[in-house]
Amino acid sequence: MGAVVGTLTMQTKQRRPSRDNADDELEMTTVCHRPEGLEQLEAQTNFTKQELQILYRGFKNECPSGVVNEETFKHIYAQFFPHGDASMYAHYLFNAFDTTNNGSIKFKDFVMGLSILLRGTLREKLEWTFHLYDINRDGYINREEMTEIVRAIYDMMGKYTYPALKGDVPQQHVDAFFQKMDKNKDGVVTLEEFILACQEDENMMRSMQLFENVM
Repeated sequence: MGAVVGTLTMQTKQRRPSRDNADDELEMTTVCHRPEGLEQLEAQTNFTKQELQILYRGFKNECPSGVVNEETFKHIYAQFFPHGDASMYAHYLFNAFDTTNNGSIKFKDFVMGLSILLRGTLREKLEWTFHLYDINRDGYINREEMTEIVRAIYDMMGKYTYPALKGDVPQQHVDAFFQKMDKNKDGVVTLEEFILACQEDENMMRSMQLFENVM
């Protein structure tokens, strides 16, 4: 998660805001794809108006048009993982933020997802993570989908894998997850199975939180 926030706010945090609220409101009406009003986004997310202003400046700094496409997203994300290949994980993460499936992420898409990841309830975070793993969006996670995501994370981390994952391989990790999550052994994991398994198993929850840190 920290990588996503840092990507789009790094430059804005290095200087103090110089515009007043009126200027920010005016600025938000002049981009090609202007976002929802600050008040509406404040009501829909767990961010304050001031935090939204800072996030918006960072977003527009990286994406002057007001939207980001997948290639731009991959380029930005890759900067945080120079020792690995982040392209596949960035692809899946982009799709998770692109809730309308139109091939672009608007500021509203970005802050809605970020609000859940940073300040959502445990269930909201787990639901968001489930949808990330549910690549074909059929409401289930199958073994192939989980393997693809886990391999993408390993590729992205390169030689700097988390200590908790050292000595393991992606397939072994997936097998362990599936053994605990697929309660009825039907070959797929439902949302409720996913949430229940994470809530019941402290080690699995810690693992999910590790993966959360690269979102």
